[in-house]
Amino acid sequence: MNKDKLKEKLVDELFNELRSDDNKEMFGADGLITDLTARLVKKMLEAEMDEHLGFEHGERGEMRRPNHRNGTSSKTLKSEIGDVKIEVPRDREGSFEPKVVKKHQRKLGKLEEAVISLYARGLSTREIQDHMSELYGSAITPSLVSRITNVVIEDVKAWRNRSLEAIWPIVYLDAIVLPIRDGGVVKRKSMYIAIGINRDGLKEVLGMWIEQTEGANFWREILTQLKARGVEDILIACVDGLKGFPAALEAIFPRTTVQTCIVHMIRNSASYATWSDRKKVCRDLRPIYTAATAEAAELALQAFDERWGHKYPMIVRSWQANWERVIPFLAFAPELRRVIYTTNAIESFNARVRKLVRVRGHFVSDDAALKLVYLAIQNVQKRWTKPLQFWKSAAQQLMLHFDERLPG
Repeated sequence: MNKDKLKEKLVDELFNELRSDDNKEMFGADGLITDLTARLVKKMLEAEMDEHLGFEHGERGEMRRPNHRNGTSSKTLKSEIGDVKIEVPRDREGSFEPKVVKKHQRKLGKLEEAVISLYARGLSTREIQDHMSELYGSAITPSLVSRITNVVIEDVKAWRNRSLEAIWPIVYLDAIVLPIRDGGVVKRKSMYIAIGINRDGLKEVLGMWIEQTEGANFWREILTQLKARGVEDILIACVDGLKGFPAALEAIFPRTTVQTCIVHMIRNSASYATWSDRKKVCRDLRPIYTAATAEAAELALQAFDERWGHKYPMIVRSWQANWERVIPFLAFAPELRRVIYTTNAIESFNARVRKLVRVRGHFVSDDAALKLVYLAIQNVQKRWTKPLQFWKSAAQQLMLHFDERLPG
């Protein structure tokens, strides 16, 4: 096997067997990047040994040749991302001279730069090409970069099928629109993100889905998946007026309270008003969602209708049409209202994704979008180490209203 074919073999098989633990941090001694780097080095060393011996591991010919594999030796390499522990294969004759990690080498060089670029810089094809080309000293095609990065899809599949806690006090559901190529045409597709708040008030991304169908069937599929992964009950679901969601939720989680995002309702209302009227409209909507009770809110809506209904009937109709999903949060004390009246907890995450997407134009496929968003999730979740603001008081309210559904 000549050098060019060896390079092609190395790159082609580089990440075929990579897997990662979704509980890992991104960096550090036991971090995701450190682990991936170690496995990358291992794969390359094994390929070098194949070249040295002239046959692959496990081939029957190995038993009939004088030189063959003879276990491994442990080695720790220093790098900017921390200590990387690797296993260096050995041969019986002791003639194997690895090139990726040379004998007596104790520091990792440019390799981790390529891995970090691949997994932590948002999978920019140009960046990956540049780094991998520098590493291997030869041109690497975009299609090859795509095959290499497809290992992330295996991680995404494992992450999307992981087990979840049985009871979630609050789940936020919202969407971000992404430009994705499909059938030769760039389409605007919705990627839905579900973020749950557990009983300790900590946020966790439960899953992400790219919409392939519309309405109740799509949501029924998502909710069925969550149930299959261990979710038995959701106390409150905060959504952005998602079409078909309430009907699907009633079929899968019939006891869940659905709360429409008030911030989205206000933004939608403002979009109907002229620029000169927007501040006044928003001011007169405020008594509705700050009312002490649902009855008081209804009176405030009537007052708004009397002032603005003749000019902006669509605003009044939108609140009336969503009324049963608008008022549930008014049954709770202010501490819990603050937590469930808006889906901003998920929108801040969506803003991070939009920032990564902005410089890339569009995604070449659904999988490409899933890879980027998954990596963004892994980065942001390591920052979610503290409970939501007001959670202690909000949790007390949840216990009062849902005591029989929150055992222990």
